[in-house]
Amino acid sequence: MLSGFHFHDLRHTGNTLAAQSGATLRDLMTRMGHASTRAALIYQHTAMERDRAIADALGKLAEEALKDQDQDGSGT
Repeated sequence: MLSGFHFHDLRHTGNTLAAQSGATLRDLMTRMGHASTRAALIYQHTAMERDRAIADALGKLAEEALKDQDQDGSGT
């Protein structure tokens, strides 16, 4: 038995990963066995936060690439 590990932790991780992989609200509700959207929205919110972090990181990479292009004068 793992110390400090609960079955619910595994369930939470699985649903978070499902949301991040593109599962819809209905998909998450079915996976969790819930009739209400309340719990499933928690996982969708987590996925949206992760999407924002990824978009921000990609934006920074694009800005750096453009700055590097301007500095070397290649224009390509």
